[in-house]
Parts: sequence; C-alpha cells; structure tokens
Amino acid sequence: MERELITSGFSWREVEIEESKIKAFNKDSRTNYSYRVYDGGYAGIQFVQGSLDSEEGYRKAQDNLVLKRPYKFSLETGVRHRDKTEWEYSDNELMDIARETVEYLKAHFPDFIFKGSVSTNKRTLALQNSCGLDYSNTDNVLDIGIGFKHKDSKDIDDGWFSIGQRSFDFKKFTDMADNYLQSFTNPVELPEELILQTQYYGLLSKLTDCLEAENLALKTSLLSGKIGEKVFADSFTLIHNVSDNETWFTPFFDGEGVVLPGDSRVYIQNGVILSGYADKRIAEKYGVPHTGSAGFNMTDVPYNGYTCFCIERSNKTIKQLLDGRLSVVAIRAAGGGFNDKGEYVTPVQTAMLCDGERFIGRLPEFTMRGNMFDIFGKDFIGVGSDNPVFNDKQILARMDYSK
Repeated sequence: MERELITSGFSWREVEIEESKIKAFNKDSRTNYSYRVYDGGYAGIQFVQGSLDSEEGYRKAQDNLVLKRPYKFSLETGVRHRDKTEWEYSDNELMDIARETVEYLKAHFPDFIFKGSVSTNKRTLALQNSCGLDYSNTDNVLDIGIGFKHKDSKDIDDGWFSIGQRSFDFKKFTDMADNYLQSFTNPVELPEELILQTQYYGLLSKLTDCLEAENLALKTSLLSGKIGEKVFADSFTLIHNVSDNETWFTPFFDGEGVVLPGDSRVYIQNGVILSGYADKRIAEKYGVPHTGSAGFNMTDVPYNGYTCFCIERSNKTIKQLLDGRLSVVAIRAAGGGFNDKGEYVTPVQTAMLCDGERFIGRLPEFTMRGNMFDIFGKDFIGVGSDNPVFNDKQILARMDYSK
C-alpha cells in the first residue's frame, strides 16, 4: 500500500480601499491536507482542513478505499523545492504601501473616486509520497488592484487596473496609474483598423478547451483531426511553461507528481498542432501522449486540466510590432466571449487608444469580434518582448468591430 500527501497552504492579507479611503484590513491563513492511500488499483482519500495527526489522516484515507475510486497508476519519485519569494511584507509595511497608494491617487487625480485593494498572497503547494517523492512550490506576490470612476461619470465604474510584483516597486505602480488616468478624459475616435492589445489569458480559453485530449478524441473539439496540421500563423507557438518567471503561483509539478523536462512542453509550434494535453488516465484511455497535465484535486483522484499556456514571445517590442500603427486596449469589457464555433464577441464599455506604450485617449463604446482561427492565424501580429501597459505579457491581434 502506497501513501501520498498533498499540502496546500496560503497566507493572505489585504488593505481594502473604498471611496478613496482605507476601509479595512483583512487577513486569513490556513493549511489544507489531502491524505491518500493506493491499494489494488484504488485510491482512498481524506481531505482535512486544519491540523490532524498524519497517521490518523492516513487511517481515514484507508477506510475510504471502500468508495472504490479507481487509480491504478504508479506514483512518481524525485526531490525538488522551488521558492519564488523575493520579499516578505509585514502588516505595517503593507499598510504603509496602501497609504502611499491612496495619497498618490488622491493628490494626482482628484477628479476620480477609487476603490480596490493592496494585498499580499503567499501560497505553498507540496506533494510527498512513500516512493520518495518530495516536491514543494512557494510563491509570494504583492498586488495593487484599483477600480476608478470619474466624478462626472454616470457609470458605477469606469475601469480597473492592477499590478502584481514579487518585489514591490512603487514607481511601476505610479507609472501605470498615470498612464491609465492622465488621458482618460481625452475623447478620441476608433481607428479604421482595430488592433487589440491585451493580456492573452482570456483569449486562450477556447484554445485550452480545444486542446483537451479527450475532447480531441471524442471529436467535440474544433481541432479534432488536425494533429500534425498547420492551423495557425507561422509565428504562433503555444507552450505549457511553468519555468516562466511571470507565472504566478503555478507549481512545477502536476497533480500526479510529473515534472516535464525544462518545465515546459510545446503544443503548437509555428502554427502546427503537435498534440493535445492528457494526464495518465486520459493518455491510457485514448492511446495518446501523456503530457503531465493532471490537475490537483484535494478530495478526489487527479483530473486532466493542468495547463499554464504561454504564447512564445516575439523578439520585437509591442511598439515595434505595431510599426507606427495604434492599438486599442480594453479596460472594461463584459458580457461576451467564445461560442462553440470559436467565434469571439465581446462588448467593450471602456477602452483606450494606445501607441503601444502610452495611452492617447478614451474611445467610444464598441463591440469587438473575431474567430479563434483568425486571432491566432491571419490576424495574429505577435506577443511583445516587453511588458508595457499591464506589466505582463501582451498580444497584438486584429479584430473586427462595430460601434
């Protein structure tokens, strides 16, 4: 009988901001455990919130073998510990940063009302088993998220911006605030060609669904039957990458203790679909490559779904990719997304015209439209080598629009 333990811990503190004032200080800290035993092709699992004697946890997990959760796969081995923490912030330091944030916003932008938070979040995920595996991943991020509303606006909110950093640099925050707010009251018109500049995580949602190996096998994916085919742009390469320093909190191991060589795997290379993603169960069931894609489930056996997709960066900056053109940055967009056909439609309530680095003015409301195959195909311009506007990776892609 083999044993396994997943430990998930977090420590969270937040200074809450409302009506341009500090409202509250909130904090929480807890550790959860998942005791697991494997015997005869089945798993017994006991989830525990808070502390419990480990032997008692394993005893309860063994009692739960009667539930007959099937898991017949061998456990992994290996030892590795990764801690991305760069700085620990005390409660007093966090309050000082929050006060400085509010004072800066009120002094420089008195015509706006602000809400949001200044918070720190430290998370540790560890996996150990009786075969000798001992992995842990720790990360600690300070985040400032600000919602804003102009005093003359009739909307509840006008927009939102946020910045996360492991080592806090106040100037990076003030540069972002200046960029978002200085030209907000300057009205401009939509360009004839709409080039969207945005963080790409939301745009990858449909592609993530399409690359799930079971969906591919059952022919419910838009990419079914296209493995080995060139589907997207020459410059489009999609990678599961947990080595990237801009990956927040994501562990280097999956829910089955699998670690990929170099902490990464390519799924689409230069527009060609290489494979879908599969955990051990899906790989065996459909005879497809196992890609170390098991998600963590504290109350059940792992599931297929561990992905941290990144689009390979261009060697050009956002401004160089634009080559003199202007981009559109959506600040507030709600009520849309992808449908089953891969068509993308999203109403944009607040957007800014941008030269790739600095905002020029506020655009009228519009609805943007695209298609997954076009966004990453003929309309794909690239992901910049720099991080303007969001302090994070950004994609440029052409979109259709209507006012």
